[in-house]
Amino acid sequence: MKKTIATRAVVAAFIALAAVIGSAPARAADAWPSRPITVIVPFAGGSASDVVTRIMLAKMSQNMGQTIIVENRPGAGGNIGTAYGAKAAPDGYTWVASGSGPMAANVTLYRDLGYDPVKDFEEVSPFAYFTIVVVASTKLPVKTLPELIAYAKAHPGQLNFGSVGIGSSQHLGGVYFEQVTGTKLVHVPYKNIGQYGPDMIAGVVPLGFQWLPNVLAPLKANGARALAVAGKTRLPALPDTPTTVEAGLPDYQASGWFAMQVPHGTPKEIVDRINHEMAKAIADPDVKKKFELQGAVANVLPPDQAKKFLTDEIAKWHDIIVKAGIPKL
Repeated sequence: MKKTIATRAVVAAFIALAAVIGSAPARAADAWPSRPITVIVPFAGGSASDVVTRIMLAKMSQNMGQTIIVENRPGAGGNIGTAYGAKAAPDGYTWVASGSGPMAANVTLYRDLGYDPVKDFEEVSPFAYFTIVVVASTKLPVKTLPELIAYAKAHPGQLNFGSVGIGSSQHLGGVYFEQVTGTKLVHVPYKNIGQYGPDMIAGVVPLGFQWLPNVLAPLKANGARALAVAGKTRLPALPDTPTTVEAGLPDYQASGWFAMQVPHGTPKEIVDRINHEMAKAIADPDVKKKFELQGAVANVLPPDQAKKFLTDEIAKWHDIIVKAGIPKL
């Protein structure tokens, strides 16, 4: 009898231990996040990417009741900060808010990124899409998109357009424009995009395929005109500017985007939670309004769709870059 009781006690102890072990991961996931989160932004503070990321993260921090710290690590077209984030511990406490350059276009542009966008990350979701705005200095004798195309064809290799750097969506937006319209432009990359506005107003670099924040100053100063928005719908911040479809160039659709990813191996339940919190944050009317003022469209995809979105974008920009004959960096 005593032996039976002892055996039952041992079995009960093992069952209790198994229950504790089995419930530990669930409790750990439930407890996340229990300390501050760091988000790597591989671009300079004050840039469009930095601004919209901080807008969303501020709301996420409020909703989650946890501090979220932004760490800017710019350089090499976003590659430096993205590579740094890829090597972080996959525990849910380091995220990377990277973009279409380092996560898609740079796969083709660079010989060695130091990371693999598909293999080294768990894709959470894109969250901000910047439709390219075709902008021309008022020094140029053009007021519409068809007039710009005609002028560019009449002056091959004489029109300069600016961007934040080689491989940026603004650079490739210009390259794609050349391919669609059969024109020949000259790319001028800027290390400091702040100088681009004055140069556009002066007519030194009179053309741009830009995100709205980068050209708001020359537009407000009446030193530049927005000729078209390279998307299917008009931007709320530019209600009077036609889309490229409306302007007669339906094949020209271009945009840059920012997405959240975490190091490969981050638990799925944490990836799903981050995705949920992102969607909740950008659904807030105030966040949406702030995105719109930056010329950005807010949208979050489920993680499985986000993965497909990334691979599709890598393929798309690969074809454009190869066709343009842009040498690897």
